[in-house]
Parts: sequence; C-alpha cells; structure tokens
Amino acid sequence: MKKLLFILLINLLPAQQSWTLQQCLDYASANHPLVKQSVVNIQKNERQISAAKGMLLPSVDAGANHNYNFGNGINQQNNQREAINTQTDNLYAQANWELLNWRNYLNISLSKINRESSTFKMKQAQNEVKLNVIQMFFTYQNSKSWLEVLETQLSGIEDQIKRTEKEVEIGNRPKSDIYDIKANLGTMQEQWVSAKNQRDLSKINLLNSLAITKDTLDFTIAEENLASSNFNDANFIQNLLEKNPAYQTTLAEIKAQQKSVEVAKSGYLPTLNGSYIWSSFYNKVLGQPAPSNFSDQIKTNKNQQLSFGLNIPIFNKLQVKNNVEIAKLNVINSNYDKDIVINDLTKSINSIKAQFLNAQEKYNLLEANFENQKLSFQKSEEKYKEGLMDAYTFFVVRNNWLQANYNLINSKNDVVQQTELLKVFEAGL
Repeated sequence: MKKLLFILLINLLPAQQSWTLQQCLDYASANHPLVKQSVVNIQKNERQISAAKGMLLPSVDAGANHNYNFGNGINQQNNQREAINTQTDNLYAQANWELLNWRNYLNISLSKINRESSTFKMKQAQNEVKLNVIQMFFTYQNSKSWLEVLETQLSGIEDQIKRTEKEVEIGNRPKSDIYDIKANLGTMQEQWVSAKNQRDLSKINLLNSLAITKDTLDFTIAEENLASSNFNDANFIQNLLEKNPAYQTTLAEIKAQQKSVEVAKSGYLPTLNGSYIWSSFYNKVLGQPAPSNFSDQIKTNKNQQLSFGLNIPIFNKLQVKNNVEIAKLNVINSNYDKDIVINDLTKSINSIKAQFLNAQEKYNLLEANFENQKLSFQKSEEKYKEGLMDAYTFFVVRNNWLQANYNLINSKNDVVQQTELLKVFEAGL
C-alpha cells in the first residue's frame, strides 16, 4: 500500500521541464527585467512625444473667487472709497497660447529621436541578455559533461576493483593491482565533488541569466550540424557593426545631441504669445439688499480681453550662450562614445572569430583522431582481459579514452557556442 501511494505521489509531481538554448533565448529576450525596463522606456518616450506636441496647444483654465471685505473699500454702486463691508464674487476664464516658439517644434523632433534611440537600446538589451545566456548555457553544459565523465570513471573503478579482487583470489593478478587502483579512487572522488559543485554553480548562473529564481528546469543541447561563417569577407566586421543596435544607439544619441544644440539656440529667437480673458463679478454691501440679483450683475459686469505679446530676448545673463556651448560639447562627447562602442564591438567580433576558428580547428583534429583513440582503447581492453596489461595501466588508458570523449564534446560545444554568439551579432536590428 505504501509503495502504491509513493508511486501515485511521484506521478502527481510536475515533471522537470527541459529547455534548449533557443527556448532560453526566446524566454530571456522577452522576460528579462532589463528588456522589460527598456520597453517601459520606449513607452515613456512615446508620452514625451505626446507632451512635446501638447506644447503647441493653448492652455485654458477657469475659476471663481468668493471674497469678503471689511473696513475701508470701494463701494461698487458709486465707485467711492468709504467704510463699508462688502461681498464680492469673481468669475473668470482664460486661455494662453504660445503662437510661435521654435523651441516647441524642435522638442518634438528631439523626442522622436529619443524614441528611436530607446528602441535601439531595447534591442541592445536583448542582445546583451542573449550573449550572457549563451555563455552561461555552454558553461553549464561543459561542467555537466565533465561530471558525467567522472561519474563514469568512478563507476568503472568500482567494477574494476571487484573484478581485479576476483582475479587476485585465483592468482591471475598481483595484489598490487588493487592498491594501484584504490590509490587513485580518493583523488577522483575529490575531483567529482569539485565537478558537482561547479555544475551546480554554473546552473545557478544560467538561471540567473534567465532571471529565473526557481530551479525547475533542466537544459539540453539540441543536435545540429556545425555551421561555418564567411570570415574572409572584407566587409564582415563593418557589416556587423552597421546593423548592431549598440552602434545604432550611439548614432541616434549623436543626432539627439545635435538636435539639442538647435534647441539651445532657439533661446536666441523671439516668441509670440496670445491670451484671451473673460471675467465678471457680483458685488453687494453686507447687511443691505443687492442692487440687482446675481445673474443680472454677472451679465452687466462681464469683461473680455484679447492680447498679443512679442518677446525678444536681448540679454539673459549668458545662459543661452552657455547652454549652446554645453550642447556642442555633448555632441563631441557622443562621437567619442561612438568610437568606444566601435572599438568594443570590433574586439568582441574579432574575439568570436578567433575563438570560432580555433575551436573549429581543434574539433576537426579531435574528430579525425577520435577513431584511432577508440581503436587504441579497444586493443588495450583486449590486452587487459588476456592478462597482457596490468590493471593500473588499463585504468589510465580507460580514463584517457573517457577524457578524449569529453574533449570532443567540449570542443564541439565551443564551436556551437561561438556560432550562437555570432548569430546574435548577425541578427542585428
């Protein structure tokens, strides 16, 4: 009964999902907080465009005041100053409009450039997240493969010790064979503990790169053919640079700084403003009947005012001049930022190129020699079974064979990793 309950409980537990690299990249590029923040920044820039366009519209407001005046004041009935207590109600509505201010039009253009820049920054954030996920993914795969090799070696040692002990009992092997094998068991167990810790840490780093806090996933490599890249193209690096979002971001920021110079210079230009005011009031002496009712006074006392004003800046404490010069320096600084980005991207692309070619060459050599290593191991195994090779020597040969398997897997992973890193750069915008 207990066994049946245990089986049912196991079946009810959710199975651990297994994700490929592509699934990791799709998830991270849509759900990582850095990407979500960049999406919010795009939305903020959309609102800034709307706000800049709103500056072309008039501002309208209305209000009412209810006042009491005690003591010396103006009698609204005879327009004479006298000791009088009065109640006054004022109503007004007004509209102000900047009919011509070149800064408002420039700010619309600037906010559109900032929106373009924020879009590139979102793509840049996605690329940075993907590059980190790829590196963490293959670090985990390599550490997992190495742990599997050590586990295979340890399981082989246990079997080999048992088999050798039997052969020692019947006199086919010297007892020193057992000591030789056991002498290496402790060292290998220590390596296994370190490898297990490394695998666990690399998985934590991979989950962190995905911004996942719960360890409910496993990660596997999808089988695929090794790709090749056209590194011999003279414009290879330049083509990757021009469509890279980090590079495009710097170009957009340079445009924004150049537009900011124009915005600063608009402080030299005159502005034309218009306003319209409607107002009226109701007045009565406290303790006395009003000369006419509220609505009649409001109709009688209403007033309208329409005005236009031209403001010509002449001297503003050198503030506009300094703002223009600062904006020009920001343009220069943005161009230096572009040079830094170009330098960093060129380094990254060249590093991927060098590592790809190195990993590809290494993999080709290991793959070509793999069959020879396999045949060597098989011959050594036959010699050991025939008693022509001692246990320790066979143990070394076996472990070298397992190491060769791991080296081939690791080398292939390295080629695929550099290929995936390169795909991020080639995808561009």
